[in-house]
Amino acid sequence: LPPFKTRLPSPSFLSLPPCTANSSPSFPVLEQEADREDSLEPKQDTFKKVLVVRRPVMDVSGEENDDGSEDGEAEGDDFISKPSGIDAGLEEFAKKMPLFEPERGESGGTLEKPLAVNLDLSLYKARVLARKYRYEEAENILEKCIYYWPEDGRSYVTLGKILSKQARRTEARAVYERGCQATQGENPYIWQCWAVLENKMGNIRRARELFDAATVADKRHIAAWHGWAVLELKQGNVKKARHLLAKGLKFCGGNEYVYQTLALLEAKANRYEQARYLFRQATKCNPKSCASWLAWAQLEVQQENNRAARLLFEKAVQASPKNRFAWHVWGVFEANIGNVDMGRKLLKIGHALNPRDPVLLQSLALLEYKHSTANLARVLFRRASELDPRHQPVWIVRNLLSSLNSSFLPVWDI
Repeated sequence: LPPFKTRLPSPSFLSLPPCTANSSPSFPVLEQEADREDSLEPKQDTFKKVLVVRRPVMDVSGEENDDGSEDGEAEGDDFISKPSGIDAGLEEFAKKMPLFEPERGESGGTLEKPLAVNLDLSLYKARVLARKYRYEEAENILEKCIYYWPEDGRSYVTLGKILSKQARRTEARAVYERGCQATQGENPYIWQCWAVLENKMGNIRRARELFDAATVADKRHIAAWHGWAVLELKQGNVKKARHLLAKGLKFCGGNEYVYQTLALLEAKANRYEQARYLFRQATKCNPKSCASWLAWAQLEVQQENNRAARLLFEKAVQASPKNRFAWHVWGVFEANIGNVDMGRKLLKIGHALNPRDPVLLQSLALLEYKHSTANLARVLFRRASELDPRHQPVWIVRNLLSSLNSSFLPVWDI
């Protein structure tokens, strides 16, 4: 028995933990308090877990919490088995996108746009086919170009010209209109080609509006200014034409076509010095312009400056050695002034460079008939009619030569 009696401690003092676990005696009341503390620990852990930031699913199985337990066990199986709504939506979106499935893009109905270099190759092929009169194949190629590159105006221009050559002007007009809508009216070439088409159809007012639209789309488009000026010249509006040509020089700078047209206007008004100055400016802008040299040479022929005209004809054939007009005009000029041998030689050279041209053979045949024998002229006329059966002047002269006697034939002006 103890020497004195002690009171039992109050329950508030029993809730305090002992100083050391080894030295404290094991009492039943203390064990109950310890069990009560263990029952409070899960509540504190759940409070801490509310504040813990979630980690990705990939890191769940390998990492542990500070208390030694794994996140997968603490978070529960619901987080692993049931992804969030955003992840599920992204997964469905990725399945539908062909970017994540290359095989689907190849087998599906979506066609990839070809490279830009294919447009140039297709346009070149279409032009070659059009020169060979294979219009249907060229139209199919151009329709594909318009389908893949609707913003490029070259396809509309080429297709419209091909349709115009076939006298399908209504279809060509529809192509030009569609091209202007596709390019939002910013392509001056389509406006200019459409204006030329309306001018050929006799719609002068509409052609003026389209030329104006071309100059608004690009004021540096010299073809629109020149074409509009030529239209006004044909209508007799010389003052308006001069004004348009002056605007073309102002916005576009020097151009051989504008200078040449102005020079012809000056020559028509008998201002020959101004015409020569403008022809000189035209040849300076483009020394390879055979048309400018020929127009200047014909001006000198009218003024009977034969030596200057001959020099200009030489410049013309040097600028374009295969130009049939240069050889033809020069040969006729030499024959008219009495240089028959020189004229014959020039026409033969022109025929050798252009063997498919019937006009050179026709002029050579007339020259042979006038200064040589009629039999050689008949042979040349026959060859010219075989080259181009639709060339009417060859047939007229050939029939006259065959039906009448050579003594009654008039002297043809070659």
